[in-house]
Amino acid sequence: MRTLGTLFLRVLLAMQVAGGCFAQTTAADPASIDRIWQEANRKYDSTRASIVKGVDQQAQDGPFRPDWESLQKYRVPEWYQDAKFGIFIHWGLYSVPAFANEWYSRNMYEEGSPEFKHHVATYGPQSKFGYKDFIPMFKAEHFDPVSWARLFREAGAKYVVPVAEHHDGFAMYDSNLTDWCAGKMGPKRDLLAELAKAIRSEELHFGASSHRSEHDWFFDGGRKFDSDVNDPRYAAFYGPAHPRLLKDGYDHNLIEDWTYLSPEFMDDWLARTAEIVERYHPDLLYFDWWIGQPSFRSHLGRFAAFYYNQAAKQGASAVIDYKDHAFRENSATFDVERGQLTEINPRPWQTDTSISNASWGYIPNDTYKTPEFIIHLLADVVSKNGNLLLNVTPRPDGTIPEQEQQILREVGDWLKVNGEAIYGTRPWKKFGEGPTAVAGGAFHDADTKPYTPQDFRFTTHGSTLYAIELGWPADGRITIQSLGSNGLSGLKIQSLSLLGSAAKIAWQQQSTGLELQVPVQPTGKHAYAFRVQLQ
Repeated sequence: MRTLGTLFLRVLLAMQVAGGCFAQTTAADPASIDRIWQEANRKYDSTRASIVKGVDQQAQDGPFRPDWESLQKYRVPEWYQDAKFGIFIHWGLYSVPAFANEWYSRNMYEEGSPEFKHHVATYGPQSKFGYKDFIPMFKAEHFDPVSWARLFREAGAKYVVPVAEHHDGFAMYDSNLTDWCAGKMGPKRDLLAELAKAIRSEELHFGASSHRSEHDWFFDGGRKFDSDVNDPRYAAFYGPAHPRLLKDGYDHNLIEDWTYLSPEFMDDWLARTAEIVERYHPDLLYFDWWIGQPSFRSHLGRFAAFYYNQAAKQGASAVIDYKDHAFRENSATFDVERGQLTEINPRPWQTDTSISNASWGYIPNDTYKTPEFIIHLLADVVSKNGNLLLNVTPRPDGTIPEQEQQILREVGDWLKVNGEAIYGTRPWKKFGEGPTAVAGGAFHDADTKPYTPQDFRFTTHGSTLYAIELGWPADGRITIQSLGSNGLSGLKIQSLSLLGSAAKIAWQQQSTGLELQVPVQPTGKHAYAFRVQLQ
């Protein structure tokens, strides 16, 4: 098979690069296309096989096995439940063109798209200047991981999750499984290793994000016309680029996603993800949605058992974030992209959203969420047993936009005063009260109407209950209906205070609510946490 594959590659290469023209390959059968990609990665076969063998050995050596019944024993570690707030980082080649959003790498090959038109007008045709040609332009010359980590600590984050590899296939570390990585090209630095060291120096938890599963099809648009995606010399970078086969074009209906996915690609995914674990030992791994494609299930179980067992052997704990239905409930941590839940979830969960509105990656002139929006989102998510993972968008030179830094520091200032109502807390019997209904589900985080002074979110820590008011009453009068004597199930209020204020708060508990009188001028801004000591 290897001899035939090599011959096939050489014949196709000769046909395609003759005269510099790259023939379209969508007419070729999927197995033949996949063999081109496999041949391009052949030099790493032994390393890949060794890692996969180690994964399967570790998956059987510990408290977990690679089956979904065993993985039900998983429990979310306390540090993650206590952390509540983390930072996500989308930084990579897509930060160089910095146009539209971080999917520029895919959309520049989608004929008729704004990215396609922009690319041709700015850089020339994709047969002459493809996505790979951005690599020398990605220099990270001003990247200072120490200052990044210090900023994230000042923002009040407890964990940080850089994207180790996005859908575009360019690894942001020094990989032993590909030439197409930051350690060998572009910056020629192990950016992930530098950041991991700095983050841990600030006593924050280090995570990593892998979006590699989507690389199976991500560049399929380039198959349809004369582009460098069809040049076998770059197959190791552009991947198999199989045509995406969806029902009704809906991305998240994975049960009816029939895109070709070879065992070789899944083994490569497993090896490259395990390499991140073995080299950087992240406390958390975040996956984007396409690992939920049914063909991945066996490999997911093998990886989860390997990752959890390795952490257990080291006396540590591990978190896997997943979307949709990629993992069986209880075997990992559910994530809602750009969205919220409408009620308390009995299991810890997470929402991830970007500080910017248009893109997860850097683009000039993007607009940003306000500190108040982020704080209100954080309070709502935490009251429902969740964490907030907030994304930032560094420039290609490694600097974080100044407006993003300002927003992060303002969130951090609020947490310095009100953090005890957030960190280490657990949900109360109800998440809150008030007239504002939350728009539930993924991709709806910006659809919730602004909160009012009548909106509260509740958290608890032992016998202390926190009522976080999402506005300040103009007349200084507050009624918290849920904290009336009828709502506390026989518990009594021993004391009440406002975090960050030395002022004595007058209060009176009625059967129908807790009535407070506060100064007309607020102490602090954005949201106001009352500490209620119960007995």
